[in-house]
Amino acid sequence: MQPIVSIIMGSTSDLKVMEKAAQFFDEMEIPFEINALSAHRTPEEVEVFAKGAAGRGIKVIIAGAGMAAHLPGVIAAMTPLPVIGVPINATLDGMDALLAIVQMPPGIPVATVGINGSLNAAILATQILASENDEIMQKLVAYKEGLKQKIVKANKDLSEVKYKFKTN
Repeated sequence: MQPIVSIIMGSTSDLKVMEKAAQFFDEMEIPFEINALSAHRTPEEVEVFAKGAAGRGIKVIIAGAGMAAHLPGVIAAMTPLPVIGVPINATLDGMDALLAIVQMPPGIPVATVGINGSLNAAILATQILASENDEIMQKLVAYKEGLKQKIVKANKDLSEVKYKFKTN
């Protein structure tokens, strides 16, 4: 089984945030890899990874980083693949990481999700993959239908909650 998505994080302490992406890919049966690479502590390894990812069959990269949060941008600068950045709340409520990831210079885009939003990063990566893969598209459609059904059920359950002045 060859990975088609790569989940990268600056440190294994980020796993508690990034594991939601891994769990989603498991649920969708999408082969992925997870690595810890630091733009500051292991820049040579980041370069080797980024420049070699497409050649290894990776289609989308999700990169999570906190604080200075250079990892997604550094990877994006060295690969033609789409990179999705996940700002991680390590300091300043994650705003430092969010701004570092989203404010990329022209020519080096990083799609950016909300702070600690690795699940949305995985869903976005799946949507990218689904644009060329009918099997993944069907799984994604089923997943989104499941989300709809959860809300329909929640609303039904809410209709059964009674309050003295509730009108519905």
